Amino acid sequence: MKHILSVFIVMILAAACTAVAQGGDDPIQPAASPTPGIISELATLAANTAEVDEVIVVTQPPPDEDFFSRNNITLSPPVCSGLTQPQMEGPYYTPDTPERNSLLEEGMPGTRLLLVGYVLDQNCQPLPDAWLDFWQADANGEYDNVGYRLRGHQFTDVQGRYYLETVLPGLYASRPIEHIHVKVQPEGGALVTTQLYFPNQPVEGLTVTLEERDGYVVGYFNFVVQR
Repeated sequence: MKHILSVFIVMILAAACTAVAQGGDDPIQPAASPTPGIISELATLAANTAEVDEVIVVTQPPPDEDFFSRNNITLSPPVCSGLTQPQMEGPYYTPDTPERNSLLEEGMPGTRLLLVGYVLDQNCQPLPDAWLDFWQADANGEYDNVGYRLRGHQFTDVQGRYYLETVLPGLYASRPIEHIHVKVQPEGGALVTTQLYFPNQPVEGLTVTLEERDGYVVGYFNFVVQR
């Protein structure tokens, strides 16, 4: 019985929308739109019936054009020193992540990290609309392998810039080095899967430059990929 009302509503709307003039040689007239009165009555009926499932519409907020200026972040002109080296994907990748620049959630423990930079081609030219997909452990070294906590993808802006709001990842027993996983792919280009590391345990060519702020850190890293 749960969806009877929904079917009933669809039938009424279908009947209202398909009414046409008939008879003789008169041409078929365009279907009439349902009247405001019908729509109002159906909406009231649905709102007052417990059998109708609640529908919640969630919209993605627009890109934050003021992120860099608001956080007093200035990116230096990009300098390239070879292509970003690939690294293993690891066992914890999850596809189809939400599109978002911030992975922070209310009450999430850890040191806040703002990770910023460019995605560049082999000629050191910024790449707009490049796809980046990030995933990482939380401050306790734990991955969410059920949902999308600390997982998300985004696209570079018209200047080839990206930014990620997250927390510094923690260590876990089987991999005692802090790191953030990322997949990068320019529009029409090759996919690169790699990892980012930190100055306390540097890895050549894949180490984020950190800048201490009041209560958080800013990390800088430019990806260089083959287009």
